[in-house]
Amino acid sequence: MNCRCTSAWWLVYAAWVVAASATLGALFFGEVMQLPPCLLCWYQRIFMFPLALLLPLGLAPYDRKIIRYALPLAVIGWGIAVFHQLLVDGWVPRDFEPCARGVPCSKTVIELFGFLTIPWLSIAAFSAIIGLLLLAHFRRDE
Repeated sequence: MNCRCTSAWWLVYAAWVVAASATLGALFFGEVMQLPPCLLCWYQRIFMFPLALLLPLGLAPYDRKIIRYALPLAVIGWGIAVFHQLLVDGWVPRDFEPCARGVPCSKTVIELFGFLTIPWLSIAAFSAIIGLLLLAHFRRDE
């Protein structure tokens, strides 16, 4: 098999690894640890889960257009994650909290290493995906 994979391909592949890891992490928190997701967590999942399915479709064969389809999902998901973290930190008034029933969005359900919350994990994953996709977009080594 003669495959000439470009650096842009590797960047999209890395973005897929991040998206797949975030998807598996969200499923682990929900299904294994039995942590119920709040409404904003569901919205973040709505934008992360398709990335885990969409990104590999642009890898074999490599299609630069995959960035055009994946980047808006990542940017919108990042915005929701930032809003969620600002709500948790108290920067957004509780009047804007969309969670009327169930788990409150402003509640910290889990905290890793004393500071890392689920919204921060989401921000990190979406930021990495956005950065990798932008780097892949500007690569001219095809």
